[in-house]
Amino acid sequence: MAISEPVITDEPQYGVGDASYQAAGGEAGIRALVNDFYDAMEQLPEAEKIRNMHPADLTVSRDKLTLFLCGWLGGPRLYAQQYGPIRIPQVHSHLAIGQSERDAWLRCMQEALKAQPYATKFKKYLLDQLYVPAERSRNKE
Repeated sequence: MAISEPVITDEPQYGVGDASYQAAGGEAGIRALVNDFYDAMEQLPEAEKIRNMHPADLTVSRDKLTLFLCGWLGGPRLYAQQYGPIRIPQVHSHLAIGQSERDAWLRCMQEALKAQPYATKFKKYLLDQLYVPAERSRNKE
């Protein structure tokens, strides 16, 4: 039985170590994504309901999502340092989040990703991965 050689590639292995964090441009790149995400939330008609679930001033919301994504993408665990443990379902439990709200959130992220200088493969990877926390936030049919 032959031992297969590892495949060596110059492409980052998203989800391994901090490859995703680096592909997103570190904290500055993630902050740009989050700002575009919340801008999309304010502009897209299908996002009106989820926008209304947020405070009028989105400063803290923008910061929390940025810091969460930094750690979630394999970078520094900044959210926990600033806000404590991450409990996605519990944080959203007071909100009625169903499939349409989840999909509106993902639609805002999809729109925000269009403006980022990320590799096309990373944009797809990230949107696919973001389905997981979006689905974990859902608490109604």
